[in-house]
Amino acid sequence: MKTRALKKRVDLYLAVVVFFFFTADAFAGGLAAQEVTYRLKWLFNISVVGDLWADVNGNFARRGLKVTVKPGGPERDAIKELELGRSQFGVASADQVIRAVSKGAHVVVLAQLFQVNPLQWIYRPARTPIKTPQDLKGKTIGITYGGNDEAIMRALLAKYHIRENEVRLYSVRYDYTPFYQGKVDLWPLYRNAQAPIIGEKLRKAGERFDFLNPSQLGIQFVANSVVTSQKMLAQHPQIVQRFMEALLEGWRAALNPANRQKAIAIVLKFNRETPAEIIRRQLPVTRSLMLPTADFQFGKIDVEAWKQTEQIMLAQKLISKPVHVENLLKPVAQ
Repeated sequence: MKTRALKKRVDLYLAVVVFFFFTADAFAGGLAAQEVTYRLKWLFNISVVGDLWADVNGNFARRGLKVTVKPGGPERDAIKELELGRSQFGVASADQVIRAVSKGAHVVVLAQLFQVNPLQWIYRPARTPIKTPQDLKGKTIGITYGGNDEAIMRALLAKYHIRENEVRLYSVRYDYTPFYQGKVDLWPLYRNAQAPIIGEKLRKAGERFDFLNPSQLGIQFVANSVVTSQKMLAQHPQIVQRFMEALLEGWRAALNPANRQKAIAIVLKFNRETPAEIIRRQLPVTRSLMLPTADFQFGKIDVEAWKQTEQIMLAQKLISKPVHVENLLKPVAQ
């Protein structure tokens, strides 16, 4: 009897060991079957280097997630996909979040990627000397009507009491010719994306250039941030936690100067249209916009900047009523 009882205890012990062995193995590898989709805001370029790094280098897989990273674009709305359940995570700018919530969307912000909005204006100081915002008077300023740059420029003009009839607003397209020809004094572009390309052309032509950075003039308009649905955060908090841990880890690695060549190689793998030399120049600019100081906590949410973005949109009647954006900010794995 004692032998039989001992055998039962041994068998039970072995069963428990086997159970935990396979459970652990499932957690390490099998949880990759927990598939989630991550919809970016734009196409694969330097602004998504950390997202691509986390995927390529197994940051997601090591946390039991199989993440499909999908490019964005004009026809891709990450927030709408969250609402429809087609994506579990996405990237959106603050104005997209605020507009969507004002229309009834249930979305939350998990991390802020850009601490300084990359949307700025390039100009030639020799032709267009700008020492203070008042120097904008009489200038021709390019904006995309209905775009973020219009909202930012109008907020800047309002802050410094510059009337619209004191400047000339010029509707821009993808063609930079009016700027090259001098018909437009200030042209909007993304400091980490188009600026190195346009700057190189001006440099070859022997022209100096500089940038008007609204954030340095007190206009905070938040750019790309990581979002998910309220439902996803409430029902699957552990998945959200693991996803964000992996994502932020990937971004920190991609922006680490020691990993410069690897980061460039990853962008080139997904974006063969941009020359390596341009990406090499884009990377440090991207780093400076996301990590203002060497010890900055990547992904930190600037609550006051979000509040100001909402106030700008209210003032310009881009939303009809407050959404109290501070209640939507749910930082995870900072």
